[in-house]
Amino acid sequence: MKRKPQLLDIRLIGDKILRQKAEPVEEITEELRDFIQDLTETMYTYDGVGLAAPQVGRSVRIFVVDPFFYETKVRKPIVMINPRITESEGSFVYEEGCLSLPGIFEKVKRPGKVAIESMNEKGEMQVYEAEDYFSTVLQHEYDHLDGVLFVDRVNKLKILPWKKRIRELEQSTDENGVNIRKFDS
Repeated sequence: MKRKPQLLDIRLIGDKILRQKAEPVEEITEELRDFIQDLTETMYTYDGVGLAAPQVGRSVRIFVVDPFFYETKVRKPIVMINPRITESEGSFVYEEGCLSLPGIFEKVKRPGKVAIESMNEKGEMQVYEAEDYFSTVLQHEYDHLDGVLFVDRVNKLKILPWKKRIRELEQSTDENGVNIRKFDS
């Protein structure tokens, strides 16, 4: 019997896990594949183009992306386990948002081209060369694995208008350092 994917809670800025460097995946287990299924379903359900494990409370080096879903309406998720950016060049500016920072959008300058290698959920090595928007999506999710949020890459003056909203989000963090955004089903 096929397992139905579960929706996961999104962690918001202020949650301590979002600022931690995630641990490498040592072994691809059935439980990990189930988690990847849940991560992917959560990404699509909440209109993300990418979602990293720390954003749902797991400090492991995994993210999923599907940057072209909204163009094509065809689900083609890319799973990246223990990704590593091997090359980057050029520059590209794109207005980013994040499920962990709802309602906040700002332009971020990043390398315009990257090469990234990782394993997929079957344990197979894969290499992607990405440009512009696709490159931005990969780098944004990769940053989550190192405890970096896109607002960290924005000029301090440009982030000023968002400071109040960021503070509001951070203030909903509990005494254990957890800040969960529960979505209505």
